[in-house]
Amino acid sequence: MSLEIETKHGKVDITNDVIATIAGGAAEENFGIVGMASQHQIRDGLTDILRRENFTKGVIVRQEEDGLHIDMYIIVSFGTKISEVAHNVQERVKYTLEKTLGLSVETVNIYVQGVKVMKEA
Repeated sequence: MSLEIETKHGKVDITNDVIATIAGGAAEENFGIVGMASQHQIRDGLTDILRRENFTKGVIVRQEEDGLHIDMYIIVSFGTKISEVAHNVQERVKYTLEKTLGLSVETVNIYVQGVKVMKEA
């Protein structure tokens, strides 16, 4: 599925993979985020943190009549307040997608898939 935007110069077609990559990049910029996780960790065999090229496994984009709905599967850093990290991710992803795509993002749902303890150097 993709997003079609009509302009006076023609059509712009943006795939859900591109939207997922933008959303995943925006999420990773937040303090307390270790990375993205796969929605189906055991089925995909990905118990590790996803790299940028695999964000589509950790970000689900749904397009409905009222706007975009984003589901994100994240891993947070141990010792951070999970509710605050999730709220910050929601705000940044919504802002980034609305500014980048010019569309309404109705929901950003956060699913915390794990907590990672960072080793001190």
